[in-house]
Amino acid sequence: MTKSFFFEFAKRNVRLHWLRSLLAVLGIVIGVVAIASMGILGNSLVLTISDSLSSVGDSVIVTPHTGGGAQMGGTTGEYISDRDLEQIRRAVAPDITIPVYTGGSRMKVGSEDTAGSIYGLDPDDIPVLLELRDGSYLRGASSAMAGARFAEENNIKVGTRITVGDKGSLRVVGILEERGMGFDINPDYGIVVEDRWFEAAYDQEGYDMVIVKVRDLNTIEDVKNAIDKQLNRRETVVDVIDTKAILETILTTFGQISTFTTAIGGISLIVAGVSILNIMMMSVTERIKEIGVLRSIGTQKKEVRSIFLYEALILGLIGGIIGGVLSFVGGYAVSIVMLDTTKFLFYPSSLVYIVYGVAFGVVTSLLSGLYPAWKASNLNPIEALRHE
Repeated sequence: MTKSFFFEFAKRNVRLHWLRSLLAVLGIVIGVVAIASMGILGNSLVLTISDSLSSVGDSVIVTPHTGGGAQMGGTTGEYISDRDLEQIRRAVAPDITIPVYTGGSRMKVGSEDTAGSIYGLDPDDIPVLLELRDGSYLRGASSAMAGARFAEENNIKVGTRITVGDKGSLRVVGILEERGMGFDINPDYGIVVEDRWFEAAYDQEGYDMVIVKVRDLNTIEDVKNAIDKQLNRRETVVDVIDTKAILETILTTFGQISTFTTAIGGISLIVAGVSILNIMMMSVTERIKEIGVLRSIGTQKKEVRSIFLYEALILGLIGGIIGGVLSFVGGYAVSIVMLDTTKFLFYPSSLVYIVYGVAFGVVTSLLSGLYPAWKASNLNPIEALRHE
């Protein structure tokens, strides 16, 4: 007898016991959806974080030492002097060095009061750090650029005037692209002004931070060491932060979370496998006499095994394919609900989890059918025929 005969025999058995088969398929579907959806969510989360932080992964951030670690924004009143800035420039050349003033203030947009952060930058440095969405970069000391979220929340457009506390009025000449969270500056909820305006308005002698944009990521450790050697020879003057190392740590952590959530989904598939094992064992018990007939007419042990393995394969394939389709829907849903975007759903590294889920479902189903198939093939034909 050919293999196709036994495969058709297995299909017949699945159809005859359709309710039992349906329950087994349902377990596989749930397991595949759980694995694939959790995998897609975890991978999308990692990609979202990576996308948000990648723009600062090539930076070294220098802040005044405060005795308790780096403090963004210079809130302690200690600053990086012009002399320190020149030493940093010499240490990291030819990499780009960007001094930054940071602060915050109450503001008025039209008749509405609001508040936001303020960053003072040299106009030549702004295009290196920030992308323009609308309008132009800074033109003159009385101009400003608004962060994407700040502009959206306060209905700011090019030409809008912003009054910064008692420091005077600024005209918005540009709206920045949304930058997302970062380790250096976060202008999405504030404005960017010329360094000359910031100096005059706040009478500040010194910078709150210096950002070094490293051209070659392979030299980022050398850049850190050069700054440390130049400024911290006798005492700790500045703190130096490597954003690449921080980024890698964050991505590794989220990668582990992704693996953990996928493993949780795998538990449901293991439960489904136990269910299939139970169903197949019941099938063997119910069909002992049928197995005896097959063996008595010359069916070999391996052919009897193949019938039950084919049944397990059919259940696994049906459940895996349905689960794979539903996994895409599930991945789309969790991406919308949890991340508010489906941007990363169609990435190969996300879609591969559907393949993993389907493959795991089929393999689990086959493994669950091994013992029942072995038991069925080893039944004594005479005893099987006598079974009631």
